[in-house]
Amino acid sequence: MNILIVDDHPFIIQAYKNALDKYSQQGYEFDVVQANNCKSGYENIVESKKSFDVAFFDISMPEYAEKGIYSGEDLAVLMKSEMPGCKVILLTMHTELLKINNIIKNINPNGLIIKNDLTFDELIFAFDKIINNESYYSQTVIKLVGQAQYNNIELDAFDKQILFHLSKGVKTKDLPQYIPLSLSAIEKRKLNVSEILEVIGGSDIDLINEAKTKGVI
Repeated sequence: MNILIVDDHPFIIQAYKNALDKYSQQGYEFDVVQANNCKSGYENIVESKKSFDVAFFDISMPEYAEKGIYSGEDLAVLMKSEMPGCKVILLTMHTELLKINNIIKNINPNGLIIKNDLTFDELIFAFDKIINNESYYSQTVIKLVGQAQYNNIELDAFDKQILFHLSKGVKTKDLPQYIPLSLSAIEKRKLNVSEILEVIGGSDIDLINEAKTKGVI
């Protein structure tokens, strides 16, 4: 199995190699090629006569502007174009929902791991799933993607003010002191928000926790 590792952090490359060593002990054979920037990564994809089975790319690396390669994302797109059968694994520090969604939408990698989630066991588990034709997203990615489904929840400014003040410990009966609505109007809105967030009959704490889980506040 031919493996390409493109990362400008030597300790990350060593972690990949340590994971591969575990599989070598089980009878797997790996031919590992490593690169430490976008230029050498590009050259290994385009100019090498080797066909890679698995490729690891760090997202943030020194660019190769001459060829329009500015990140590991660009290398991943190039790899999918040049070698469609290659399994692509991306590693990143980014935890912004928009960034993660764009990576999944534009690249659809076989693996996507947030660096803060990375442990040796995590890497072993990820590699095992990927070489067995499954996809692997680390826990932070799963959490972010899960939140995305709630992006279209319709709450207006008053609804969000109600949730905000409740989260600060303000009692419902005291909310008219902070929000220019009558108590009855606030109670109706609070009930509606509970239905939208699917927290029927729960406490204020349950409501706030669900709002935070769904990224509303």
